[in-house]
Amino acid sequence: MRGQIILSHGSDSGPDATKVSVLAALAEALGWSTQRLDYRDDDRHGHAGSVAPRIARLRAAMEPLVAPPVLVGSSMGAFVSGLASLERPVAGLFLLATPAAIPGFESAFDLRLDVPTVLIHGWRDEVCPLDEMYEFAGRRQLPLLILDDDHRLSASVHTISQQFRMFLEQLAVAA
Repeated sequence: MRGQIILSHGSDSGPDATKVSVLAALAEALGWSTQRLDYRDDDRHGHAGSVAPRIARLRAAMEPLVAPPVLVGSSMGAFVSGLASLERPVAGLFLLATPAAIPGFESAFDLRLDVPTVLIHGWRDEVCPLDEMYEFAGRRQLPLLILDDDHRLSASVHTISQQFRMFLEQLAVAA
């Protein structure tokens, strides 16, 4: 086994969502262990109200692990993965359609600086404006792949899978 990956779905989604399922299957085929967290109960508190419970759930999943996990998240899942990386060591961050802020939540998006990170966003993201994540990636000099897609990135699952494969291969070589 190469390591542990924890996948976090977005709001109005679930652990069996398309992107999370495809990425988990790919990781498992490459020898990684995966865990898909279920945040649906937390999401009943609304966007701002779900952030803290989601981070607590993610932190609890990370605690018993022997080695730092790779965190994969989409939208709200990306937001909480980044924030969780500030509290616990992680081996990598693969974040999709990340919001720069959650209205009503006190903290803006952030992440641990010393971790391999890939950000993927859609040109036509109608939920999380690209400009804000573009500015964030520029300030931090992080790789940002911008795809011709909307917030769900459903037309880009194949491309995202290819990027994820390359990301995991780079992590395996670095280990």
